[in-house]
Amino acid sequence: MLTIAHYWFGNKLGTATQFSAIFSTMGISAIFMPALAGILVDRVINAEKLYGILHILGAIALFCLPLVKDPTIFFWVMLLNMIFYMPTLSLSITVAYSALKNNNEDVITAFPPMRTIGTVGFIAALWTVSLTGNESSANQFYIASAVALSLGIYAFTLPKCPPLSRNAPKKTFVDSLGLNAFTLFKNPRFAIFFIFSMLLGAALQLTNAYGDVFIGDFRTVKIYQGTIAVKYPAIIMSISQVSETLFILAIPFFLKKFGIKYVMLISMLAWVLRFGLFAYGNPAGGLWMLVLSCIVYGMAFDFFNISGSLFVETNTPPEIRGSAQGLFMMMVNGFGAFLGSIISGFLIDEFFTYADHSKNWHGIWLSFAAYALVIAVIFPLVFRNKRDAEPQRLADLA
Repeated sequence: MLTIAHYWFGNKLGTATQFSAIFSTMGISAIFMPALAGILVDRVINAEKLYGILHILGAIALFCLPLVKDPTIFFWVMLLNMIFYMPTLSLSITVAYSALKNNNEDVITAFPPMRTIGTVGFIAALWTVSLTGNESSANQFYIASAVALSLGIYAFTLPKCPPLSRNAPKKTFVDSLGLNAFTLFKNPRFAIFFIFSMLLGAALQLTNAYGDVFIGDFRTVKIYQGTIAVKYPAIIMSISQVSETLFILAIPFFLKKFGIKYVMLISMLAWVLRFGLFAYGNPAGGLWMLVLSCIVYGMAFDFFNISGSLFVETNTPPEIRGSAQGLFMMMVNGFGAFLGSIISGFLIDEFFTYADHSKNWHGIWLSFAAYALVIAVIFPLVFRNKRDAEPQRLADLA
């Protein structure tokens, strides 16, 4: 998304603040849409049907994006696409967990291996775009549109996932609006979990927004021109997704052995290492650091994103399953992504941008590493979690 905007608008979006504004569209769309979608699938419509409808609408928006020439219109069309796309992240989890439970499967054991297929698809998309020379071409939107349309149609063949709260009694105003999942914030354990999920979501957004740009900036340095990392940045970054497939498979062991508290702490420390390696890596003598950083990313991402969704699923009642997953995504990809984009863009422009508009990447990544380290120090001191806790009943949360 960033490279396309840069390509189309002739470097007019050159500052970190402007770049972050593009990526903040993801955060804006994810603040309310996952939670709203969660309410709908809990009370109104089958999750698999809404999942399909949103992907089809997203396919239409993606197809229109290459036709846009005006930066302002581009922003709004991209925002519309993200409004359709962001709820599908939690909806896919809701459908998967529902299907597994209907087959009497243990979601902690069965879901991670299944989730690796999604990562394989991500890798395939990166390699397809890179090897066909479409990393800076509008053609990638047409490719994405076709895939989204196919997925949207296929979604209607998925196992049925009907709303479980459709006929539930509405005793309070909160019940009538379907906002029961927000009562989770009354529980200190969940409140702290969601707050730190937001902070980790900001760390994820830092990687999403600046990882490719960081690698791409090496092409302006003569000694790095022609190196593998400069010629095929998407392939280098896809190592992160390869790593994901391995760490996803390790999640059941770590969750059952250590619990969500220490799994999330491991994720935070992995973010420190991820950013620190980027600070000292380069496409020549430091290529191994870039590659190792991409490997560490698998642990950093999976151990809070996938494990977090499993924690929510196994610690909340079935009648708010969709809303609870939507709330988790709202904190991670909504508030976390939005705040991460806006604040980092401002800080980079103010403190890490030289007069010639080049970036002090060493300082940027070290500051991001320090941010992750502070989170890692505070989290184990404030988060208390009872291992193997039973799912919270709504009455207990009210």
